[in-house]
Formats: sequence, C-alpha cells, structure tokens
Amino acid sequence: MAEVGREDVLKALARTIDPESGQSIVAAGLVQGLVVKSGHVSFAIEVPAARGREAEPLRKRAEAEVSSLPGVLSVTAVLTAHQESPRAPAAARHAAPSPSGVPGVAAVIAVASGKGGVGKSTVAANLALALAKLGLKTGLLDADIYGPSVPRLFDIREKPKSRDGKVLEPIEKFGIKTMSIGFLVGEEEPMIWRGPMVTSALSQLLGDVAWAPLDVLVVDMPPGTGDAQLTMAQRVPLKGAVIVSTPQDLALVDARKGLAMFRKTQVPVLGIVENMSVFVCPNCGHESHIFAHGGARRTAETLDVPFLGEIPLVASIRETSDAGTPIVVQEPESREAAAFLAVAERVAAALSAPVRPAPRIVME
Repeated sequence: MAEVGREDVLKALARTIDPESGQSIVAAGLVQGLVVKSGHVSFAIEVPAARGREAEPLRKRAEAEVSSLPGVLSVTAVLTAHQESPRAPAAARHAAPSPSGVPGVAAVIAVASGKGGVGKSTVAANLALALAKLGLKTGLLDADIYGPSVPRLFDIREKPKSRDGKVLEPIEKFGIKTMSIGFLVGEEEPMIWRGPMVTSALSQLLGDVAWAPLDVLVVDMPPGTGDAQLTMAQRVPLKGAVIVSTPQDLALVDARKGLAMFRKTQVPVLGIVENMSVFVCPNCGHESHIFAHGGARRTAETLDVPFLGEIPLVASIRETSDAGTPIVVQEPESREAAAFLAVAERVAAALSAPVRPAPRIVME
C-alpha cells in the first residue's frame, strides 16, 4: 500500500465544505499546521472564536475524510480559535465550568521549570520510571509540543496506533505508558504552531489517549509559564507540580516564577528538585559544585515548600538518557538511580493527600 502524502490529505480536506464561507476548508484557509508522517496525520482547523463549538461537526467531517484515505493510520484534528471572544459585562459575569480529570487516571502531576536547560525532561522520565518501580501504574506525557524529548529518552521510533481512528493507544516501554507529539513527527521536523493550536493539541493528548488505568500521569511540561502551563493548570485538576532547577541563582530566579504561577492557579507545589547538584569525577570520585550547591534547598525553605532531593551531575545520567535507557532502568542499583527513587518516594507520599478541586475561572 502506497504511503499517504501531503497532497492526498489536502485533496481529502478540500472535500469538506465550510458552511460559513461556502468554500472548502482548504480554500478558506482554515487548515493549519498540517503534518503527514508515516501514515499519521495531524492538523488544526482554525476558526473565529465566535463560532466556538458550533464548528465541532466541521472538525469531525474533516477528520472522517482524512481517516478514509488508504494508508492513513491515525488522524489528530484539533479545533482552535484565533480571535478573542467579546468581554462579558460585569453584570453578566459567570463562572466557567470546572475542568474534569483524565478518565481512568487517579492523579496528574506536572514536572516544570522556569527555564530550559535544567534537565527537567530527564528528571520527569526518571521520576516516572521510579514511581513505577514503587508499584504505581504510571504514565508519562511529553507536553513540550515544540521540543519533545520522550522519543529520544526512551528510544521510541514507532508510531502510536489507534483502534478506532480517534483514540490513540499510548506506547508502553519499561513498564510505563508514554505519549508525545514527537511520536507523530520527525525528530528534526519543527512544529510551527500558534499558541491556541498548541493548547488544543495538548488537550487532545490528555483526553484522546487511552491512558486508563493509571495511578499517576507525569506530565513533562515545556519550560516557562506560557499557554501549555495555563492549559494544564486550568483544565486538569492537577494533584501537584514538581519544580526542577539547578542550584545557580540564574535558574532559581525563573524557578520561583514557575512556582508562583502554579500557586496563582491553585495548584499545590509538591516540592523542588535540585538537579545537577554536584559534579562527581568519574575517575577519582571528587565532588565539585560547578553550579553552586544548596540553592534549591534554600529556596524551598524560603518559599515554604518541600525539598524533594538532589540529583548529581554525572556522565552516566547523560549517557543513559541519550541511549534511550534512563538511569533508573539501565543502572537501577546506582547512586544516581537511588537519588531518583528517593524523590519518587516523597512524591508518592504527597499523592496520598486529598484531591485538589480544579480552579474555577470567573469572567468579569
């Protein structure tokens, strides 16, 4: 069977007529961010916000057209809006509906950082694996749409399958379920998507994936405090957030911003992890504090949040991550794996706390 191409998909989408303009959704310029890779197709339909959910049937028709093409294995179609809805007057203010959780998932936790380059994805991957070693049914969602890391960290080259063409099956490896936009596109292929498209895709990776049953879903967040973070905080009743930082002041400044963002959205901060805490020479075992030491612990004390532990800066963590077999799996008896397990034990203990109700957003 010939592999489906971009032009094939565009021809199929051209058969879907937009009732608003009377044109095909392709001619009307509604199709954005089309990606076709090894039989897996993803795209967004961008409509004015005023049309809102009334355009959902349009999305379903477009998805069905593409799904019917020979060679298409899965279709991810998201509906996004590019205009702001009119602000409601104060007299007509109302509360938005409370977001629901992920079906079949007992707890969702976010692993976040204020900036990139602090090893957040490596910590998230090893934390998820360590939680699984503690007996929890665990999943790992790579929420970094622009820079997914899970495909490389787990050396996953296959594409996710779908039994019905709508819900994706997560890829299981090392005893946990995983999902990433990187499974659907090439490693060097950029995702040139606008913010609303990213948040809609993230919502689908949460809701249109067969995660159940899970005790905990670990979400590897993109760095910063942007759309993806707000999507998670406002649409999912997060059990809590784990903040990752190096000990140096420059990283801690941004870590504090990330922590403040979760507090403002009423997400409990489970604690701070100090990554790259100390460099251990592989030849003599001498310890050097390249990025200073203890900064994350002091920050945790100052901000009155738990300190979850220190992860050393050693070559084996980098080597096993690049090889697709994280240290917790490759060297389970090592000092480094023990450090991740200690963090996981503290996180697991925090998960036994009462469930946080999701925040309600009030429009004024």
